[in-house]
Amino acid sequence: MKLILILLCLVGQAQARSLVFIGDSLTEGYGLEPEEAYPAQLEKLLHAQGKTDIKIINGGVSGSTTASAGQRVKWYLKAKPSLIVLALGANDGLRGISPQESRKNLAEAIRLSTEAGVKVLLAEMKLPKNYGEAYRKDFEKTYSDLAKQTKVPILAFMLEGVGGIPKMNQADGIHPTADGQKKVAENMLRALGPHL
Repeated sequence: MKLILILLCLVGQAQARSLVFIGDSLTEGYGLEPEEAYPAQLEKLLHAQGKTDIKIINGGVSGSTTASAGQRVKWYLKAKPSLIVLALGANDGLRGISPQESRKNLAEAIRLSTEAGVKVLLAEMKLPKNYGEAYRKDFEKTYSDLAKQTKVPILAFMLEGVGGIPKMNQADGIHPTADGQKKVAENMLRALGPHL
């Protein structure tokens, strides 16, 4: 009987798929409980659809930029994920980091993932309009250019319906509330659908 249970556990482990979300405070769920962050809420939505074999790993770290992308991918590859979502770059934009530098960092993270045989999805980032038209356009073009260059699918802006909407954000106006994070999870669910 014990042997049968062990075998069933091993089969269950072999069939499980892990998705890693490498991001910043938006992914981490800054100011909220871990279960309120969009990766945890997304896992619940997927399980409700019957995709109970999917486990989501929240790799969000507040304050992080694309500079950490390569090292973090190397770390999370140890978990043998079936898919990595790169949701980085917002802090690069807010700090005025060169879009070329961000592109280089993200390209390295994509290279490391694909060489390890792991599918990668790139989450598009946008900046508020008060960041200057030229810089904002160059920053946002980073994602579409990189997706074309690396042939990696791009996920539409995850803060659609959240960014700039006071009731969906905490007092700082930047980080989503639990309801805002739920909306992000719903956005991610739609975007991820064809890739699962």
